[in-house]
Amino acid sequence: MAAPVDKVDLQARKRAAKIIHEKFKGVLKDVLSGKPPRLIIPKRTLANTRFDPEKGILVMGEDVIERELLNMGEARRFMQTLLMASIIYQALIENEYPTIRDLYYRGKHTIVYRDLRGRLREENTWDEQSESDAVIRDVEVFTGLLREDMLILSKEKGKVVGRMKIRSGGDVIDLSKMGHGAYAIESTPDLIEFLEVDAEFVLVVEKDAVFQQLHRAKFWDKYKAILVTGAGQPDRATRRFVRRLNEELGLPIYILTDSDPYGWYIYSVFKVGSIQLSYESERLATPKARFLGVSMTDIFGYRSKKPYLSERERRNFIIKAKDVDIRRARELMKYSWFQTPKWRRELRIFLQRKAKLEIEALASKGLRFLAEKYIPEKIETGDWTE
Repeated sequence: MAAPVDKVDLQARKRAAKIIHEKFKGVLKDVLSGKPPRLIIPKRTLANTRFDPEKGILVMGEDVIERELLNMGEARRFMQTLLMASIIYQALIENEYPTIRDLYYRGKHTIVYRDLRGRLREENTWDEQSESDAVIRDVEVFTGLLREDMLILSKEKGKVVGRMKIRSGGDVIDLSKMGHGAYAIESTPDLIEFLEVDAEFVLVVEKDAVFQQLHRAKFWDKYKAILVTGAGQPDRATRRFVRRLNEELGLPIYILTDSDPYGWYIYSVFKVGSIQLSYESERLATPKARFLGVSMTDIFGYRSKKPYLSERERRNFIIKAKDVDIRRARELMKYSWFQTPKWRRELRIFLQRKAKLEIEALASKGLRFLAEKYIPEKIETGDWTE
């Protein structure tokens, strides 16, 4: 039996189903006119990804791939794409909420056929979930719909708490009354309606452990903030939620990560998007996001800027960078969005010092230091990096 849906959900379903129907109608037209059916899909490759300095995000280029049924090299992927699109379309019109894992199982089956010599052959529609996941991404770029637009669910990862009320699934949720817990950002963040907001900024924390400490200290209440975590590398829902907070509510976004190349890359995913999934950037990246810290200059100081850690504290808290950290930093130096003077300075100091520091080191100085001095002081003085 189909699940009941609210008005917002129903509108999203109708829109997504209509777009899928219209986009794939061209295949039927090709067949009826006697033409070889084909799909023209933008290429999801690194070579077809570029940084747009005006928009401040990664965008997909103009290269495309023509996927034809009668091309032996493309026939399998052509049929996979149509199969996946049909499953998603059916789920939309039947008011279902499939997960990406569901879609893998719904479409996986064995096809029995005869080859050109008349011998029976068997072939699976797809073998591993990574294969069906890639097909979902093909449907996304072909239709211009994110999987979230198509009501496809994934494991919830991000969390949020703060001075804000939202409506989700017809329920009003007060994010300031979550106890010691937090609201798990749902897989379909565009279905969330922002109601009452009494916040001045958003603080995105890389690590869940630090998020929990700041939450229990009521940082968000004292400083009129919305506190978010992606619990490491952020999922798409968290990135979209953060984008909406900035774009629709005009709230400044500050990112707090470890002081290492992986923390800095997490910041860049929020800000400019993902290299592998550049087609998402228009709706998921937040180009106005600011890197609050932890920075190299917070640790070692720079010119007139005093470090937040004493010499003794540095000896106790900093960690020697590994070769993989150094290689990653050199990769970041090649990215055009890390070419600002501040970022080049940060990366240069990292490569010189070959040392990194985790957010927990600041918390080790006392949660009060992190929540009442470090974060508010950096925001107030404008000591962030863009």
